[in-house]
Amino acid sequence: MDMCSGPLFKKILVFALPIMAMNVLQLLFNAADMVIAGRFSGKEALAAVGAAGSLISLIVNLFMGLSVGTSVVVAQEYGAQQPGDVSRTVHTSLLISGISGLVVMAAGLFLCGPMLALMGTPEDILPLSVLYMTIYFLGVPASMVYNFGAAILRAVGDSRRPMYYLTFSGMVNVVLNLFFVIVLRMGVDGLAWATNISQYIAMALILLYLSKSDRAIRLFPKKLRIDREKLLRIVKIGLPAGLQNLLFSISNVLVQAAINSFGSALVAASSAASNIEGFVSTAMNAYYNAAITFTGQNMGAKKYERIDKVAQVSTVLIFISWIVVGGLTMLFARTLLGIYTADAHIIDLGVIRINVLMVAYFTCGIMNVFPGITRGMGFSVTPMLCTLLGACLLRIVWLWTFFAWNPTVVMLFACYPVTWTVAGIGQVAAFYHARKKVRLISEG
Repeated sequence: MDMCSGPLFKKILVFALPIMAMNVLQLLFNAADMVIAGRFSGKEALAAVGAAGSLISLIVNLFMGLSVGTSVVVAQEYGAQQPGDVSRTVHTSLLISGISGLVVMAAGLFLCGPMLALMGTPEDILPLSVLYMTIYFLGVPASMVYNFGAAILRAVGDSRRPMYYLTFSGMVNVVLNLFFVIVLRMGVDGLAWATNISQYIAMALILLYLSKSDRAIRLFPKKLRIDREKLLRIVKIGLPAGLQNLLFSISNVLVQAAINSFGSALVAASSAASNIEGFVSTAMNAYYNAAITFTGQNMGAKKYERIDKVAQVSTVLIFISWIVVGGLTMLFARTLLGIYTADAHIIDLGVIRINVLMVAYFTCGIMNVFPGITRGMGFSVTPMLCTLLGACLLRIVWLWTFFAWNPTVVMLFACYPVTWTVAGIGQVAAFYHARKKVRLISEG
């Protein structure tokens, strides 16, 4: 795909659709975990997997942000037609991903028990959550390498192969879930082992393709070494992105702790609702990845005027997705939640969360996508600061004030749309600031 010329709307949509499909498939596979847990192992297993989710994100996301740096650097070098630089960045990135995966695995194994207890995880699900996370983190190295590999492919315009690999590995995951839980009578441990096996399959597939590619992204095991210059460029973009993810995850852990205080019923309801909401966020995530790649390649090609068009098209696509997918989610919320559990009380609580969040999900899209454009231009610190102030700190303030004064389920979940709106305004302002700097550079 030629990202540096021609109309953008169709190209961004065509590029984003496989990412969207990949994310939907990932959610379906995650949903299969939740459904199998809720239907065959009980609400405690469903709640245990859900309670572990925010903590897993907290530990993983700092290093996963480095893949954003990889995507931006490779896209800029590919757009500038610098194959030698692309190759050095690819080999540096893949080595970083393996090292990061091992570090995250060790941290997860060491911290999962104390952190879950610190979050106030209900006693009836705490042992199950610890068991799930302990096994899950054994698969993190594979997940890290796969995500860096997928970032490399997207950076050069290939958003389809990551989807194919995830589709196959996800199907294996579902089959293994059913086998471990229904046939072998395992619980959350079976779900975790199935996830790990599927992640290592996805990693193997993407590494196999990279080792056989005929482009600058080809992987040569003997060339795996850290290029200091490339590492610094990746870290410059990726570390602030990782810190943003980390800060966001910390705020989500605090929200999860507040959810835990209501008991395992709300934990299960929130987990199921969050899984459903993920189908709306898949579109936003796809546009975010598209924004990074299109902006990065046009920056490398020095076609700065097209960056404004990327922002305009992204905004239109966010709005359309919110209206269509968000509206359908609200309309069929009760039916969708019924797939996860037959408990009417849990379904009622899940509907509350979905309705509160979906009303303003457009602002979540803006908050997520505009940092991609800004990072694609090479500016990563400002988006991080916007998230820190507009989402993370404000979310904490909300929990300590409005929620503390009126500790209801609605007031708890209202912290999401309020902070999305404030952070979204900040991210748009950060984009305009970065665009002004780019124009000055081009004019100079």
